[in-house]
Amino acid sequence: MTDTTEAQTALLASLREAVGTPHVLTHSDPCADLSAWEKDWRGRSHGRALAVLRPADTAQVARVVALCAAQQAATGVSIVAQGGNTGLTVGSIPDASGRQIVLSLQRMNAVRELDAANLSVTAEAGCILQQLQRTSQDAGYLFPLSLAAEGSCTIGGNLGTNAGGTQVVRYGNTRDLCLGLEVVNAKGDIWSGLSGLRKDNTGYDLRNLFIGSEGTLGIITAATMKLVALPAAQLSAWAAVPSLTDAVALLGMAQRHLGPGLSGFEVMNQFSLELVAKHYPQHSVPLYRSAPWCVLIECSDHESQEHARGLLERLLETALDRGCAGDAVVAQSLTQAQRLWRIRESIPLAQASEGLNVKHDISIPIGAIADFVRVTDALLQQALPGVRLVNFGHLGDGNLHYNVQAATGADGKAFLEQHEAAINTMVFDSVAQFRGSISAEHGIGSLKLDKLEHHKSVVALEMMRAIKRALDPHNLMNPGRVLRV
Repeated sequence: MTDTTEAQTALLASLREAVGTPHVLTHSDPCADLSAWEKDWRGRSHGRALAVLRPADTAQVARVVALCAAQQAATGVSIVAQGGNTGLTVGSIPDASGRQIVLSLQRMNAVRELDAANLSVTAEAGCILQQLQRTSQDAGYLFPLSLAAEGSCTIGGNLGTNAGGTQVVRYGNTRDLCLGLEVVNAKGDIWSGLSGLRKDNTGYDLRNLFIGSEGTLGIITAATMKLVALPAAQLSAWAAVPSLTDAVALLGMAQRHLGPGLSGFEVMNQFSLELVAKHYPQHSVPLYRSAPWCVLIECSDHESQEHARGLLERLLETALDRGCAGDAVVAQSLTQAQRLWRIRESIPLAQASEGLNVKHDISIPIGAIADFVRVTDALLQQALPGVRLVNFGHLGDGNLHYNVQAATGADGKAFLEQHEAAINTMVFDSVAQFRGSISAEHGIGSLKLDKLEHHKSVVALEMMRAIKRALDPHNLMNPGRVLRV
């Protein structure tokens, strides 16, 4: 064996002592299948791990990191933290080197405490988002982070990418919902910052430094998150609109009519809904044949169901009178509302069923969104005649999932191989023209690494690298993700 192999063997022995032999999985184990941890859920990338570790608590995470840090020079190992592995930018799986440790936090899934007086809940990083939502609701509170992957994504992953979701317009991103963190740094030390304070002006904001860092600065092991009182009513409405400009106008009207009660405002183009109707006909998509765009509006009300319905109906009447909407329906029950949201959440799955595609998660100033789509659609159609555009997302906060599908009948894999780089360049250059961001809520991972260096300022990149060098000088934590050092 080489010296490196011998060092890795010794490290694995130490790691087995730290977390228990059953929770250190390697390819040499006869019954172990590491593929669930080694490939991203879209099937775009498949790495190879030296081992998958499944620690039970923060102390074990700290011990693992300390061991890897102490032996990094001899072993060449690095650490990739992983939660539900539902990310979209290939940032939580190992590379192909066979030298990375995947640190799965799925066993660390407890809700540690719900503090009603403080309106907060503390959960471990591996807690499934849906479980945190249910625990909060059972206690009479709302944890308002909501996204399509909530049945499998974890709160640690949500924090690592600063996930957004459908209710950002009212409650903000995951960053805005976080009161404190527990983090294991690159030396294996534990920072305990779970106080839950809403005011703490005692130096640099370490909490926000780790949120959105995608495991490149340290490993989030637990978090204290904000709760809000359960609304008395949540109602949803679906409207067909003549244009994206009209959708933006309707958003402004919703903000005025509903005020803080506006908790969601989603937009979907006709083709995205055609895909849902094609691949999930049981969902009965309303109104999409009559207009190029549809919007889904959610109103959360702390007075009553009747009050919420009155607000929504007056909003839609005004929109119809002003021509901002051609037709609309208001859900008559929670079940109907859930059906409408299921249509919206089925778009990514329907697109996947249609074939491979080029995904973009961008944000644009809301007032410029209609012009961005008009200009960028034209660029793509001119460069790639017949290309199909799946455009949907969170109009309320300016976040579009602007995805590009091959022409009907074309081979999706060949389309990506031949055109993905050029498509990304066109879309991201257009995003820059309209003063937007190339990543709104999915993060950078490895897929957008090169693009970040092109679209982020030199000053910003150097400050980011300075932070990385200071907190992780040996590049132990998720190297090759977010930025090069």
